[in-house]
Amino acid sequence: MKVLVGIKRVVDHNVRVRAKADGSGADIASAKMSINPFDEHAVEEAVRLKEAGVASEVVVVTLGAANSQDVLRHALALGADRAILVETTEHLGSLATAKTLREIAKRESPQLILLGKQAIDDDAAEVGQMLAALLNLGQGTFASKLIVADGKVSVAREIDGGQETLELNLPAVITADLRLNDPRYIKLPNLMLAKKKPLETIPLGDLDINTATKVSTINVAEPPVRAPGKMLNTVDELIEILRAQAKV
Repeated sequence: MKVLVGIKRVVDHNVRVRAKADGSGADIASAKMSINPFDEHAVEEAVRLKEAGVASEVVVVTLGAANSQDVLRHALALGADRAILVETTEHLGSLATAKTLREIAKRESPQLILLGKQAIDDDAAEVGQMLAALLNLGQGTFASKLIVADGKVSVAREIDGGQETLELNLPAVITADLRLNDPRYIKLPNLMLAKKKPLETIPLGDLDINTATKVSTINVAEPPVRAPGKMLNTVDELIEILRAQAKV
């Protein structure tokens, strides 16, 4: 069974991003970049499936400029077998990303497609669902547990009212939640080995897809600064303040 894992290069989750002065977007020119945390859990789960003898090959794919190879090498160091970079300098929206992954899925014919449930830069949580719709496959989103057996995958997922378990026929699209697993620590020998694993580059133009978006960014700004708190000595002081605010 082949597993295809989609990953994204994002600003490291420990970095505090600032808006550009002109409001045109986030200032990430010198920010530290890393693999999207949810995607790392997807890669870890794919590697575990291979180690368990369920999967035979793990292929990772990302979309971006040439410097996106760093997150692919990270995934290869985690245990993926080979990587694909769809090279582009365009900023692709969710639908364009899903269309691109659809074309890669058609080329690779995986029995399972794993992605993170969302990317921490836009928090859209759309690509997995769109990809499943484009491929006409079953989907299990926000997965916290996977069991693959007999041509089916059982997906445990958290919902507002508790937990739901789905059973899907393979092939299927699964999006990973943080509770799915704990990604392993990458050792130096694995980092060195990752440099020798195959990494294919495909120009986005070769896929012949329409990447135009109908969504445009009007302005990006930081949230307003919250007013500082105030310590009160008595309940009567609190009541007076509440009354004054009610009159405003």
